[in-house]
Amino acid sequence: MQRILHAGVPGIYPPTGDYAHALELRGAGRLLLVSGTMGLEPDGTAPAGLDAQLARAWENVRAILGAAGMSLEDLVRVTSYLTDAAHAGANAAARVAALGGRVVPTTAIVVGTLERDWLVELEVLAAAP
Repeated sequence: MQRILHAGVPGIYPPTGDYAHALELRGAGRLLLVSGTMGLEPDGTAPAGLDAQLARAWENVRAILGAAGMSLEDLVRVTSYLTDAAHAGANAAARVAALGGRVVPTTAIVVGTLERDWLVELEVLAAAP
C-alpha cells in the first residue's frame, strides 16, 4: 500500500504539482533498486539531443522494470542526474509524461558525466507486493 504525502505536511513548503515530498510504503514485498540508467540505445550510443535521450532513458527504465515483472506503476522514487540546469524543465515534463501524471518523490541533480554526449541519467526505486 502506498500513501503519498503530497500536500498539507505541517511546517514545510508545498510541493509543485509534479512531485511528492514523500511516499509511505506499507506491505511492499519486493524492492528493485535501479542503477543510474542512461538514455543510451541498445548498442551503447547516445542519441542526439536531450529529448531523444530522455525518451530512451524512460524506455530503458521500462525494460528494466519489465525484466523484474514490474511496471512504471511500481516506481516509487526517481533521481535525475542532468548535465545542465537548463534541462530541468524537459526532464520534469518527460517524467510526468512517463508516469502519466502520477507523482512520486523525485530529485534532480546537476552533475558532470563520464562521456560528454551523455545528457541525462535516471536512478529509480520500485516496490511491489
